[in-house]
Amino acid sequence: MDPTHAAPTGGLVSPAAARNADAILAILQAHLPQYGRVLEIASGSGQHAVAFARGLPDATWIPSDPSAEARDSIMAWRHDASLSNLAEPLALDAMDASTWPTETVQSVVCINMIHISPWSATEGLMALAGRVLTRPGGLMFLYGPYLEADQPLAPSNAAFDADLKARNPAWGLRDRDAIAAEALKHGLHLTLRKAMPANNIALLFRRT
Repeated sequence: MDPTHAAPTGGLVSPAAARNADAILAILQAHLPQYGRVLEIASGSGQHAVAFARGLPDATWIPSDPSAEARDSIMAWRHDASLSNLAEPLALDAMDASTWPTETVQSVVCINMIHISPWSATEGLMALAGRVLTRPGGLMFLYGPYLEADQPLAPSNAAFDADLKARNPAWGLRDRDAIAAEALKHGLHLTLRKAMPANNIALLFRRT
């Protein structure tokens, strides 16, 4: 993703999204089905949605966010990109099952949400993914910083965790094994862990 691309009128800008889009897209291109519907949870500014819809032209990318401001930004980026495979954003809240879609999808993608939301959002995410990923091989992709018992915590992530908890005691880096256990309750098995730039991690779960 070109970090110098000017935001369209009404579009928010996330510097992190501009930095990590290419690295995340490479993983998605390697593991997502070439065709099918991809539901993105907590799409934020919409920069990722545009980058990934452009990089996965045969998939239908469905962004979502509970924030009206974020959805307006997604629409601005969507209009600017004019991609036929990028859908309008859904008003989806992981903690409110009444907002969840009933249609099945082939993949669910969630980037940098789990640590800036209460644990109930992670529980909702897993229940949602279990509902919409019904076919064997359905993929859930998570990205962000995590706590791992078998890996030392980077000082930058330790400081980030402390800052998050100071801002909101319900926030903070989550334990990878606890996330995997929650996903397993809904038939989703952790199949791949991949280290990513800036001490982030990609976690891939499959419906089996």
